[in-house]
Amino acid sequence: MTAQQRQFLLYGLILLGGIAAPFVFPNYTFQIAVLWVMILFALTWDIMGGQMGYNSLGNIFFFGAGMYACAVIQIGLYYNVGEYTSAYGAVRVDFTPGQYYLGLVLGILASAVISAVFAVIFGWIVFGLRGPYFAIGTLGVAIAAGELVGAWDWLGGGSGISMPTYPGEPDARANLFYFLCFGSAVATFLFLRILYATRFKLAINAIRDDEAKAEAMGVHTLRYKIIAWSIAAFFLGISGAIYGNMSGFIEPLEVAFPTVTFGIFMVLMALLGGKGTLWGPVLGATLFHVIKEVTWTHLLGWQWVALGLLIIINVVYFQQGLLGWAQEKWPEAFGIRVDEDSSTANREQRSAAE
Repeated sequence: MTAQQRQFLLYGLILLGGIAAPFVFPNYTFQIAVLWVMILFALTWDIMGGQMGYNSLGNIFFFGAGMYACAVIQIGLYYNVGEYTSAYGAVRVDFTPGQYYLGLVLGILASAVISAVFAVIFGWIVFGLRGPYFAIGTLGVAIAAGELVGAWDWLGGGSGISMPTYPGEPDARANLFYFLCFGSAVATFLFLRILYATRFKLAINAIRDDEAKAEAMGVHTLRYKIIAWSIAAFFLGISGAIYGNMSGFIEPLEVAFPTVTFGIFMVLMALLGGKGTLWGPVLGATLFHVIKEVTWTHLLGWQWVALGLLIIINVVYFQQGLLGWAQEKWPEAFGIRVDEDSSTANREQRSAAE
């Protein structure tokens, strides 16, 4: 079996497993749906942090922006948003099936576009920073957004927003949002697979390796940085819109802009699997989510200790990520050709050193 055939077989198994999962494990539909959200998180963070070398800590901003944008569209199409979100329950709203589905579709589309527009606007500001200053600057954007939305009464303030009720059976609702999460993660992966086969990847990798030299060679670095961040924001906005409806209730600090949980998780997942690769974030997100769910279920109270140990092991023993470690250990399995002469010389040098 050739490498290409193995790759297509892997894609087929993942698609088959993803489609069958909510029917085989109906009691875990929500947890598996969140897994696809985690994969999307890791893939989109890696565009900036892995492929381009800009470690953003504020990508969660686009997730929350998409969530609130979708909510405003869904509600504002038919009702006054300020009255709907009133803490005193000024109106009781029942959406018809037609209103619900139209609002959901338009809300998801709007969330993607609005999040990308935010990326362009903030990109002109924060991309003047580099290194740790960029990371702290983006983190500040996410934290400020959560505080500002929490003080905005028209959007429900700290009380949050109850999303429109799904006009159907609970099982149908669970399957709908599961397949939306699954489809958004698959679409993100396939888009990035195609994108990374173009000159775009060469340009952002050049920025990662040496931005000054890339500029000297004629690469429009600011343009590429803004485009890369906009792509990440586009898919994160979609994810936020879907997740907000799936949870049924959104509020600023714990659901929409959770910088200390989801905001950090997306970084850790990419690092765990191997940043700067296509499959590394997928592997890291899957492993991280499984460990998180197991510890949250069976080690409640110790779950953060377990995740902390995972981070320490990753940093100490697998700095290149699990995929990078596997590629070094079994290069032939990944289609990497190793020069026998150079590998023999390296072994002799190591033996002499010992």
